[in-house]
Amino acid sequence: MMAGPKIERIICGIIGCLVLSGLLTDMAAGEVRMQTYTYKQVADLEIKANVYRADDEKVRPVIVWIHGGALIMGGRDGVNGRVKKMFLDAGYAIVSIDYRLAPETKLPAIIEDVEDAFKWIRAKGPELFKIDSSKIAVLGGSAGGYLTLATGHRVKPRPTVLVAFYGYGDLIGDWYSKPSPHRRHQRPKMPEEQVRKQVSGPAIANSKDRKGNGGAFYQFCRQRGLWPTEVSGWDPDKEAKKFDPYMPVKNVTGQYPPTLLIHGTEDTDVPFGQSVMMAEQFKKFRVDHELIAISGGEHGFGGGDPDKIEQAYQEAFQFVHRRMAGK
Repeated sequence: MMAGPKIERIICGIIGCLVLSGLLTDMAAGEVRMQTYTYKQVADLEIKANVYRADDEKVRPVIVWIHGGALIMGGRDGVNGRVKKMFLDAGYAIVSIDYRLAPETKLPAIIEDVEDAFKWIRAKGPELFKIDSSKIAVLGGSAGGYLTLATGHRVKPRPTVLVAFYGYGDLIGDWYSKPSPHRRHQRPKMPEEQVRKQVSGPAIANSKDRKGNGGAFYQFCRQRGLWPTEVSGWDPDKEAKKFDPYMPVKNVTGQYPPTLLIHGTEDTDVPFGQSVMMAEQFKKFRVDHELIAISGGEHGFGGGDPDKIEQAYQEAFQFVHRRMAGK
């Protein structure tokens, strides 16, 4: 079957991009190896990262993947499958990081973990897993999209390029600090005492290590509009200024990295308006950026046109690759 003009344009764009940097030959690089490292230890808790790369000793460009889960759930194994395949096929290494999770750990320490992960990647990555750490791309979805955006002002030196899938730059808007009206957040309710027992254990850096049900706690937070308070320990109404250093929408400057935002227009978990807000700030400060709207897409793009979703991922690849190659 012959490819249509749109598909041909996408394919040719990717191939052209790869040829520019000499990475095309790596698309059949062979076996991929995965190694797990501890990048930080807090008391007895080891905070880890998975590194995926071709099983050779060639120095590779690197992307960092930051998982989502409302800062409450998830772990380093949750790398977006499309992202993983595209970048490994193109010769990149991928570093997927854990970080301590809320509510057992609060927001400042979570951000500290992310900052420390980048320090470790830059200091140890070239020796441990043969990467070029002079340029780093960062990608993540949902809360991982938030953390991706946060690296644009919290991590120094700043990353080279960012891609936030259905992310957010605001932590205290009504969408998070008021009870959610959306059906997805109205799942069977536990009594508060039982909910809090789900997250009453020691600090964790991966939700598979939590004995309780973090998802039930997240539902509770959205039903009551308590997420900002539970994640930070601060009252978003009385202590709003405390959130400012952790909110990308408050920290955009002309030095912010090039950023691609991709978001479904019908997202009922993270509103599409969150990416619009970030795009407005990027425009104000003349930051290199793009916003791709997936019409009709829910959280994770469900309900969107599959062709448009695939095209958005291809555009994400090109956005990153061109800036990593200095184009």
